[in-house]
Amino acid sequence: MKKAGILLPVLVVVIVTAFSALFIVDERENVLVLQFGQVKQEISDPGLGFKIPFIQEVVRYDARILGLQTQPLEVTPLDDRRLVVDAFLRWRLEDVSRFREAVGVDGVRAAQGRMDRIMNAAIREVLGSVPSNTVLSEDRTSLMNRIRDLARREALSLGIEVIDVRLTRTDLPQENLEATFARMRAEREREAADERARGNEAAQRVRALADRTVIELVSSARREAEIVRGEADAERNRVYADAFSLDPEFFAFTRSMQSYERSLRGDNSTMVLRPDSEFFTFLRGDGMTQAILDTADAAAADIARDPDLVRQRAPEPDSDEPEAVRELEAIIGN
Repeated sequence: MKKAGILLPVLVVVIVTAFSALFIVDERENVLVLQFGQVKQEISDPGLGFKIPFIQEVVRYDARILGLQTQPLEVTPLDDRRLVVDAFLRWRLEDVSRFREAVGVDGVRAAQGRMDRIMNAAIREVLGSVPSNTVLSEDRTSLMNRIRDLARREALSLGIEVIDVRLTRTDLPQENLEATFARMRAEREREAADERARGNEAAQRVRALADRTVIELVSSARREAEIVRGEADAERNRVYADAFSLDPEFFAFTRSMQSYERSLRGDNSTMVLRPDSEFFTFLRGDGMTQAILDTADAAAADIARDPDLVRQRAPEPDSDEPEAVRELEAIIGN
């Protein structure tokens, strides 16, 4: 019983010691075996590993590709136009032993601070050598490759491999953004004013053409109307002349009757004339003689019977018109 009581604790200690000497290496990590702070073994292949219990320790590092987002950085390109830039970095551990020596016990956290400073220096150096328009353009692949290569050379001393670098933002500072927006707004307003001016100019040309067309059309219409009116007046005068040439006294009588009809129209017509005016010739008893009536009847009968024969027998037209008719036309015109 005593031997069994002694062997059991010894067996437990041996088993614990054996298990503490074993460790598993995952395929997603790199392992360093340290003895009193010194690297004794570096393991990158997955599987089962061994160490000296209680003397050696195992430190694990992530073997996958890691990312780092840099803080916004203000840079000054060649044209002294300040820009705010940040980048995204992809990196992984290439030499775990060198990485341990470079960053110490803080591991990845310390490496991120070191890589952030390396990236800031590379960004300043590369972007400071080109104009701001190149940085703000869509084709920035060459700039990112230059930053990557520069950061890769610096990171090798840390045992880190820089895989890729991408510029995620390239903006103007807030105060520069406001000034740029104001300049862009002024430029757009100038372009809008130019467009409005060109539109107004085109509108003025269209209006001028329309006005000229209207004037030409109205002038042409008036000219044609005057021609037609003149021809009508000529025809009217010819008819008057023919009628006057048939019988001047009958023509004077007819015109006087028409004048009476136009002048004495309405219930309250007032005319101020001399009693002996020729306008009242046919209203007085001595004006309407039997000879005039006989002449009118005869002329009417001749016209009804053969107008052409009467026109051929008519005397030559006289340009003198009775004074009564002229006076009547003057009154009507006024």
